[in-house]
Amino acid sequence: MKPDWDKLIKEFSGSKTTLIADVDCTAGGKSLCEQVGVEGYPTIKHGDPNNLEDYEGGRDLKSLQAFAKNNLGPTCGPNNLDLCDADKKAQIEKFDKMSEKDLSAQIKEKEDEMKAADTTLEELLKSLQSQYETATKKKDDTKKEIKEAGLGLMKSVLAFRKKSGKEEL
Repeated sequence: MKPDWDKLIKEFSGSKTTLIADVDCTAGGKSLCEQVGVEGYPTIKHGDPNNLEDYEGGRDLKSLQAFAKNNLGPTCGPNNLDLCDADKKAQIEKFDKMSEKDLSAQIKEKEDEMKAADTTLEELLKSLQSQYETATKKKDDTKKEIKEAGLGLMKSVLAFRKKSGKEEL
């Protein structure tokens, strides 16, 4: 992916509206990566620098180019109201009228709701993992009991009968 990413950076290097860049999360960019929520490598983020989103598309040059062409550049926001529809403009106006303290509190509340959603999913996954492990152990124990009860010998006897031409009793 790195060679294709480097080509994309070069392709957009002169753009006045679109920035495509590398950040080394293991060195000087570590604090930035923590701030924007990078959890694994490689990670691609896009969007408003104050609200970056995870990129989920293809990692080849063609996919990256198509995404950049169709999705990157100026977007609706306080700096680009002309790109907003009426609903987004109304939201921005509402938020702009709020005090900094109230706006910060609302942001924290919404971020806490997102964290709670993540926590709920993590708890569900832990529960499912535990159920899976219990069911797998039960399956393995059941198969072991069946084998110990003579399944292999039954198969051997049946095969021996068929091979030797022994008739049904």
